[in-house]
Amino acid sequence: MKADLLIFNIGELVTCASLGPKKGPAMSDAGIRKDAAVAVVDGIIHGVGDTDTVRRLYDAQEDLDAEGLVVMPGFVECHTHIVYAGDRLDEFELRIKGAEYLEILEAGGGILATVRATREASVEELVEETEIRLDRLMDAGVTTCEIKTGYGLDTETELKMLEAISILAREHPAEIVPTFLPAHAVPPEYRDGKKGNADDYVDLICEEMIPRAADWFRSENGLKSDERMNLFIDVFCEKNAFDLEQSRRVLERAKKEGYRVKAHVDQFTNLGGVEMALGLEAVSIDHLEATNDREVALLADSGAIGVVTPAVNFNLGTDDYADTRKMIDSGCAVAVSTDYNPGSAPCSSPAMAMAIACRYQKLTPAEAINGFTINAAHALGRGHRAGSVEVGKAADLILLDTYDYREICYEFGGNLVDQVIKSGVPV
Repeated sequence: MKADLLIFNIGELVTCASLGPKKGPAMSDAGIRKDAAVAVVDGIIHGVGDTDTVRRLYDAQEDLDAEGLVVMPGFVECHTHIVYAGDRLDEFELRIKGAEYLEILEAGGGILATVRATREASVEELVEETEIRLDRLMDAGVTTCEIKTGYGLDTETELKMLEAISILAREHPAEIVPTFLPAHAVPPEYRDGKKGNADDYVDLICEEMIPRAADWFRSENGLKSDERMNLFIDVFCEKNAFDLEQSRRVLERAKKEGYRVKAHVDQFTNLGGVEMALGLEAVSIDHLEATNDREVALLADSGAIGVVTPAVNFNLGTDDYADTRKMIDSGCAVAVSTDYNPGSAPCSSPAMAMAIACRYQKLTPAEAINGFTINAAHALGRGHRAGSVEVGKAADLILLDTYDYREICYEFGGNLVDQVIKSGVPV
């Protein structure tokens, strides 16, 4: 049988194989196969098995000897805010001196500082700056990446961000999943009363921004058809951002337009966002630092993925990590993300995020890796095509410079990713 690529002599093949999201004890199983091989045809995994069997079955155009090293699925980054202009270096120093994240936001800094810079940037400037960040993620093993809007906070800039995301989706080797996040913060003109208040801004989101973005998603915008199928909406349900009822209004309106629901909840304050989002059939619920036991149980009984973002807590210098150990032990499906963004998590390293999760949230390496692959793929509606090494899925693979997969979580501060393969092509 002909194959385009055959990777053989794999010491440990980390498959992360699963019929659906991994929950509870299943998260401890990374699906390890020893002395394995993978055959790729037309960018799709066609054969997985022991080296002798697969080499006997396939005649490959290109052979890649893994030399006993680790091969695993490419990382799926399910929560980022990497389309933006400017930086937040001043804020970084303010936090070192004791300023709190919400205090900076209330004073017009934080997200709002990035909003001002992003509004002034052109589409071309946003694409150029974001390509650098995407390259960093791919160098660290990311083959599928979600990108949110949310630094425009007006209709035209939010649509400009979507346009930048669509250009990146066409031009960058990584697979890009867009998420519309106009309810990221209340913009300055609605804080100072020039255009009204937060409720008036929610009216704008519901009456103008959501319908226009939905029209854009369904248009010939350069996104592949399957990228347009997963039309995601997100909201920041938090003190000094959007309260529970405002968040519900945004998500309910978006659902009527065909969006699928995501939500930032319980990052600093528990406003009841988990139950609200689950009631709207959320695909993922992200952050979860202030989530209580009852809500953990609700999440475990749902089909939603709980996304934790350990690099945020590390960067903010807090001990208020999401209780991910409790979530997994309670039966939740948990994904892990860097939450790469300019303010709360300037982190482009999945390995670093997983290393933090293992140490401070008590995940095992297998749980962290499943969280950054198969479960993260399901958090993006991509579980059918990404996140694991299984026949029929995209050949998105990374080769690690180690003989034991656990080392990617054990060693931190470096990069063990030796080679990245996207849809069967080394990149």
